[in-house]
Amino acid sequence: MRVLITGTSSGIGKAIAEKFLKEGFDVTGFDRKEASIRQESYTHFCLDIRAREQYPALAPFDIVINNAGVQNEDDIDINLKGTIAITEAYGIHDNIRAVLMIGSASGHTGAEFPEYTASKGGVLAYTKNVALRIAPYGGTCNSLDFGGVLTELNLPVTEDKKLWDQIMDLTPLKRWMTVEEAADWAYFMTVTNRFCTGQNILIDGLEAGNAHFVWPDE
Repeated sequence: MRVLITGTSSGIGKAIAEKFLKEGFDVTGFDRKEASIRQESYTHFCLDIRAREQYPALAPFDIVINNAGVQNEDDIDINLKGTIAITEAYGIHDNIRAVLMIGSASGHTGAEFPEYTASKGGVLAYTKNVALRIAPYGGTCNSLDFGGVLTELNLPVTEDKKLWDQIMDLTPLKRWMTVEEAADWAYFMTVTNRFCTGQNILIDGLEAGNAHFVWPDE
C-alpha cells in the first residue's frame, strides 16, 4: 500500500514514516525541509503544504497522515488550512483506506497558545467531517490527539528541570510518549483498525483527566 505523510523530516512524522517503511509500505513524505530518510521505498517532496500550486500530481494513496504542524504565527494556515488542503487533494477518493490527523490534547483542553489551540480544535472537527465523507468508500478517519511527546520541539521544557517537574506533577503516568510510540498508534489506527472512525482519541498520560476529588476525611 501507498502512504502519504506530511512533516516527515523530523519528530513524530519521521518516526511514522520509518514505521511504515519497516512494515513494507511505499511512503511519500512532504516537508519544507530536506529529506532525512533515505530508503528505496521512500519518496520526498520539499514543499509547503499551504502552497497548493506546489502539490505534485500523484497516483491515489491508500493512507494519508496529516502530521505537519507548527507553533507560531502560522498555526491556523499550516495546522488547519494546510491539513484541509492536503486531505482534499489526496485523501478523498473511492479507494481511500484511512485518513489520520495528528491533533493535540490542547484541542480538547484549550491549554496552550490561542492560535495553536484553535487550529487543533478545528482539526478535531474536520476529522469528523472527513470520516462522514469517506465512510461510503469503507475508509476511516480519526485524530490522534497527543499530549507530551519527546521531540526536539519540546526541549525548552524537557531540559528545564523546574518546568519538567511541574509537568510531571500534572501527569499521573509520570512520563511523556516517545515518537516511536506515536508511530505505533498511527500504524494501528490506519492499518489494523477498520471500524473505529470519526473519533478524536486523546493520548496524554491522563494529564487532562487529572481531577482531584475533595471530601472530608472519615
